[in-house]
Amino acid sequence: MKVHLKTYGCQMNKLDTALVVSALKANGFSLTDSVKEADVVLINTCSVREHAEQRAFSHLGHLKHIKKTRPDLIVAVIGCMAQRLGADLLGHEAVDIVCGPAQIPQITELVTKALKEKQKTLVVMEKIRQASEEQSLELEKFESVYGVEDKQISGQAFVRVMRGCNNFCSYCVVPYVRGPEVSRPPATIIEQIKKLAEAGVKQVTLLGQRVNAYKYAAGEKTYCLADLLQMASDIDGIEWLKFVTNYPSEEFFDEILQVMADSPKVSNYLHIPAQSGSDKILQAMNRRYTAEQYLELLDRARAIVPGIAIAGDFIVGFPGETEEDFQATVELVKKARYKNCFIFKYSPRPGTTADKGLKDDVPIEVKKRRNTELLAEQEKISGRLSREFLGKKVKVLVEGLSKKPHLNSAESRDNPQLVGRTATDYIVVFNGPASLAGELVNAKITQTSPLTLFGELVQLNP
Repeated sequence: MKVHLKTYGCQMNKLDTALVVSALKANGFSLTDSVKEADVVLINTCSVREHAEQRAFSHLGHLKHIKKTRPDLIVAVIGCMAQRLGADLLGHEAVDIVCGPAQIPQITELVTKALKEKQKTLVVMEKIRQASEEQSLELEKFESVYGVEDKQISGQAFVRVMRGCNNFCSYCVVPYVRGPEVSRPPATIIEQIKKLAEAGVKQVTLLGQRVNAYKYAAGEKTYCLADLLQMASDIDGIEWLKFVTNYPSEEFFDEILQVMADSPKVSNYLHIPAQSGSDKILQAMNRRYTAEQYLELLDRARAIVPGIAIAGDFIVGFPGETEEDFQATVELVKKARYKNCFIFKYSPRPGTTADKGLKDDVPIEVKKRRNTELLAEQEKISGRLSREFLGKKVKVLVEGLSKKPHLNSAESRDNPQLVGRTATDYIVVFNGPASLAGELVNAKITQTSPLTLFGELVQLNP
């Protein structure tokens, strides 16, 4: 039986997809890039923004038409949207299976049963904030067994260190679809990373909704993210360690930065969303810091780890955001000097406290303008930081062939355009043998743009 997969959303979703793929392959299924060849279409969904759900519904609309001529096609929807919409989603004409994030260990069984019995099935958490110990053990077992074959990017893998979130930012649906925070045992995480290293993985990215809040008590010792990074640094074969996403917090902050400064394997890269530069809006978002406190954290990061690259996230057009509030955000972006940041227009998410208690009162035209203005400001900063790499040699982990060729390939037919990233998460494009995918190489930067460095391969074995 062939399965076609579509994934929307964050790295957490991509990791869930990798786990599901590994489980399906272990049970005799194979993957196909073609919906026409598929016996099963599996969609891993996101609910963080309305646009992500709209894209999933658009895809389901396409599948509804396909099922008119292929009624035996099984369509399974997993992920955050499955948990949020539950039975309503199962009522869609195209959908046969709705499976929440906490139930993905059951996916092979659910798909196999649906192929045989042709009956609709709903498996989600009724009370997502009350996860049972049994369910946590099932997820842990699933992750441990199937979390060692992530082949999405050559030489790289993602390892979840914690599930869920307890922060309840007023705009965010994650606590309601991913459940409470649960940190995984450090021994299990390290064992998983060792297996990945044995399989040839060179870079591991540790994942958590607020990864710097990782905390696991074992006897008299309480482990934090800094401990995990230190232990993972001792694993032979692992060259680089990254971690996302961080919440601006004092807890363990200096300890994490110190490991970053001391260990050559921990990448000098920090993704730490601010969301707004206005204290009024931050309070309405239930973000537990001020703009000044946030900038102080960045100053400390740069003091402890010179040369650190920092990325951020922002939401524009949050309920009640005035022009003065928005200008405070622009000023914060100027002061923060991000290598890049992700900027989104606010969209209400059903069930969140912002949706229940705040009027979405910023017109869409204003949201679009603020989004464009903030992106333009960030582009200037990114451009200046990128130009500092001109003429310098950087180490790059090659991801593979570039999907959007920028360089002149006619002069290098035997060396197609490759794309990779530095330890500080800069994208680097250069020509080289396709066989370098998954390898660390050196490139000399000859040209820059705000988001991309262009270079020449100068050494195959750095």
